[in-house]
Amino acid sequence: MCYNKNKKGGSAMLERNALQGYRENTCLEAKAALGGLPESIWETYSAFANAQGGVILLGVEELPDKSLQPRDLLDPQWLIEDFWAILRDPERVSVNILREDQVRIHQVEGNRIIAITVPPAPEELRPVSVFVDGRWQAFCRRGEGDYRIAREEDK
Repeated sequence: MCYNKNKKGGSAMLERNALQGYRENTCLEAKAALGGLPESIWETYSAFANAQGGVILLGVEELPDKSLQPRDLLDPQWLIEDFWAILRDPERVSVNILREDQVRIHQVEGNRIIAITVPPAPEELRPVSVFVDGRWQAFCRRGEGDYRIAREEDK
């Protein structure tokens, strides 16, 4: 099971303050986010919500050897505020399934990163959709990728 939260609502892997040995997979996605929130974050949010959940790490770069390297975010609080503003916008995201404690700033190897722990959405809220490229789309996670799935009105 990918959705692994500790008592404080954070990611268990970040308690050790290291990313060593972790790789992107069905329940872990890294995004450097050095220029602000990447648009692809919404596809990943949808994909994790429509699957078994997962953790999105902002301020973490995937290197050519697939290892993960933290990159210090200059203003992580601003990124969090931007994230919540978009997540709560019903014209951008079909449903917000997150609690405040599932979006946290962590210190990893001396760098500030953000961990967003996305739980699986309840069946009655699926598919969780996002407004991307001028239309509503839903995604699911397979391996390291987010793949578009058909929504009820697409059929």
